[in-house]
Amino acid sequence: MREIKMFMFDGCPHCKFAIECVQKLMNVHPEYKQIKFTTIDEHKQPDIADRYDYYYVPTFYVDEAKIHEGHVEMSDVEYVFKIAYEG
Repeated sequence: MREIKMFMFDGCPHCKFAIECVQKLMNVHPEYKQIKFTTIDEHKQPDIADRYDYYYVPTFYVDEAKIHEGHVEMSDVEYVFKIAYEG
């Protein structure tokens, strides 16, 4: 199973929007529920966050590949999930 990791932190409006997009995608595309989706709060889990190379949140990784970093639109989140689902 592929995994999407989203690095974020509480209080970030872009991260909140990204989570809303993920929830909408999961409702519209039940096949995406096969993908393991994990959020990592860089302030609460710095030991994990420090192992990855990124500067802005939200940042999405599919497995270990950085796919998107920074400000997001719904289309960006759709792209991340498409990559994770289709390979």
